[in-house]
Parts: sequence; C-alpha cells; structure tokens
Amino acid sequence: MSVLDLARPHLRGLKPYSSARSLAAEADVYLDANESPRVLFEASEGLNRYPAPQPPALVREASRFYRAPAERVLVTRGADEGIDLLVRAFVAPGREEVLIAPPTYGVYSVAARLNDCGVREVPLDAARAFALGVDAMLAAARSNPVKLVFVCQPNNPTANGFPLAQVEALAAGLAGRALLVVDEAYLEFSDLPSAVPLIQRYPHLVVLKTLSKAWGLAGARCGFLLADADIVNLMQTVRAPYPISAAAARGAEAVFNAEGEAAMRRSVAAILAERARLETRLRALKCVETVFPSAANFILARLKGKDGAFAALKAKGILIRDRGTEPGLKGCVRVTVGLPSENDALLEILEGIDG
Repeated sequence: MSVLDLARPHLRGLKPYSSARSLAAEADVYLDANESPRVLFEASEGLNRYPAPQPPALVREASRFYRAPAERVLVTRGADEGIDLLVRAFVAPGREEVLIAPPTYGVYSVAARLNDCGVREVPLDAARAFALGVDAMLAAARSNPVKLVFVCQPNNPTANGFPLAQVEALAAGLAGRALLVVDEAYLEFSDLPSAVPLIQRYPHLVVLKTLSKAWGLAGARCGFLLADADIVNLMQTVRAPYPISAAAARGAEAVFNAEGEAAMRRSVAAILAERARLETRLRALKCVETVFPSAANFILARLKGKDGAFAALKAKGILIRDRGTEPGLKGCVRVTVGLPSENDALLEILEGIDG
C-alpha cells in the first residue's frame, strides 16, 4: 500500500495552490504577483516581494545537516506548523484520532481538537522514569481509529528520552495503520540517535525538527518536516501559500550552515555544562524533593511547597513553568537552563526557601 492511503481521501487528488513564487522563484523583472515594485522603508529591503514558499538555500542546508534528500524536506513555521499540517491531512474530523503519551507537548492535542479530531492517551509510566508504553500504544492504535501517533524525543516536559529501538518498534507496529510522528525539537541536547534514517525503511514515519532550541532562533519560527517524498508533496497541498517569511528565511540561512553548526555545538556544550551544575545545586536544596534526569535544555524538578516557591520566584521576576497539573507531575516545575547569572539568581531564591 501507499502511505498516502492513510491520508484523508479528498486530499489525495487535490492540486496545491500555485503561487506566483512556486511557479517561478527567480527572475530579473517581477510582474506576476501584484506586489509593490517599490521598497518604501529602509528596514523593508526585499520585503516588497513574496518569498519562495520553500527557500531553496534553506532546503539545501536542512538536507545537508539532517542527511535527508531534499525531496524529503519541508520547511515549516517551527515544528508546530508541521503538527497542524499532519493533523489536517491525515485525521478525519469527527471520526478519527491522534494518539499521545502524556505528559507531553500540549500542541499535539490542541492541534487535534482545533481540527475536531479525537485524542487518545496512553500515559508514560511515571513509576518507571516516564517510560514509553510501546505495547499499550500499539494496542490503542489497533483498537481505535488512530491515524497519527506522536512521540516527543526527548520528551517535553519530562526531559527523558526513549531508546531508538522503541521508536522503531512503534513504527513497525503502525505500518499500514497510522503515521508515527517523532518530534526531535530537543535532540541536539542529548546523545540519542535521530529517527531520520528510519524513514527509508518506514515511509509512514515523520520526523519534526526546529531551529527554536539549540539553534537559538525561536523568534524566526523556522522548522522542518522530514518524511517520505509522498508525504512532503501532500504537505505542499495543505500548507499556506507563503509559509516562510523572507526575513525568517534570511535569518535561518545566515546561521543554518557549517559555520553556524559549529557555533550551535559550542552553545549546546555550554548549556549542557550549566545543566549539570544546576542539577547538582538543585539536588542539594531543602525545597527540592526530586531532580529528574534530563536529556534536554531544561530540568524537571519536584518541589516541596511548589506554589510558595513559584510565587517567590515570580515576585523577583524569575519565571519557571508550573507542570504540577499534568499526569504524574504533582509538585513539579520545569526550569529552562539559562545563563550562569540567571541560574544563580534562581538558586539564590530557592536556597532561601525552607523545604
């Protein structure tokens, strides 16, 4: 069977919107898209023209860095757009579902509900360090109208990763039934292998990437959907006509290259060193009950008197994320690893709290 047999039927023969720039991205004179021929403001140089829907230089750099053929690369507005596109293309509203393993990234369920799709949950096993329930997930996918299965690798907010063998077991078990979507937003902060090479063997496997985390480009809103060429072509049908702004593309192209990669690696190393220091210091505090192992650029910790600690930090202008309402995370907060001075400010407040 074709992986497109899993897509919503009415999309399979639908032709994508042909924007002016998708038909001809480079020319000397542009009289085809009803744009302004004039640059009106100094800061808007080049912004009077529509951007390429898929910036060629950015696609090339993504193909190089992620070791995926260009036809398997779709540039998106962060990983979030990739999530939404997949839900809209593969999950029938009112009839089909996505499967998630909470606690996990909230946009998976939000995107499903925005599109009137069901959300099936197989929680991580909090008693086993938030282990992934592969067998239970496959059973749920087989007994319910599940079309997308999301796995965040490493997981947000628990910060742990899953063995690639488990990811592959999910992919193998979902063949012909549903797409497996592996969100690797935080992978650069771990020693986990990417699932991208598995796409060759499992055409129903999709990997999401982003420049928002390790690359320090959260404001550019640039990410990538890596998948079988048939899926990428289908995404071209459901994406916006001009999804990536020219400014975002320029910003990403300026750093998403070999030189930028070296800078990113240095930044990641600094963050990992600070993560280790922060973990050690947090474990020594009276108000901290548990510091969970992290494979990301943040730390999940369980606090004694969480609400009081949260309020004390907020009063000093320090914001962390309360995760105490999520399954298995009672009393937990998520702390992003900041600069040394920022981490010291956090520790100073927590040291003054009697647990």
